[in-house]
Amino acid sequence: MIPRAAAALACIMAASAGAADGTFTVKTLTPEAALKAAQAALAKCRAEGFQVTVAVVDRSAVTQALLRDRFASPNSVDLAQRKAQTAVNFRMDTSALDRELQPGRPSAALRGQPNVTAVAGGVVVEAGGLLVGGIGVSGAPGGANDELCAREGIKAIAEDLEF
Repeated sequence: MIPRAAAALACIMAASAGAADGTFTVKTLTPEAALKAAQAALAKCRAEGFQVTVAVVDRSAVTQALLRDRFASPNSVDLAQRKAQTAVNFRMDTSALDRELQPGRPSAALRGQPNVTAVAGGVVVEAGGLLVGGIGVSGAPGGANDELCAREGIKAIAEDLEF
């Protein structure tokens, strides 16, 4: 009886080990963390006197939080989302991507592709060295100011992301 039980247990363990090879676990932003980051980025831009839109996306580039200040341009809504999505899709901040896609660079043709927004203001959100999302800000004067606000959003959730 004991050898049969041991054999059955071995089969179950082998089956579950095989099943584990067919899946993996990922970390991604929660909607709560996304909202907290968006609020902090918006607050930073307001403190600087900028009316902006902030979008936060998860690791799949799906929008989790979107905040538009009352006087931010209607166009900033789409642009903030595309900045965040571009950062996630290319796994790099859009200011760095902008430099990589300048005319004459090997990948310059990517700049003209649909939904590629190589303008500063999109920042990747990482935790434990893993990509978990992105944040995009649009509406401040110049992409560098958008990026400044986005980084403030990430700073607001840094402790929540440590694992």
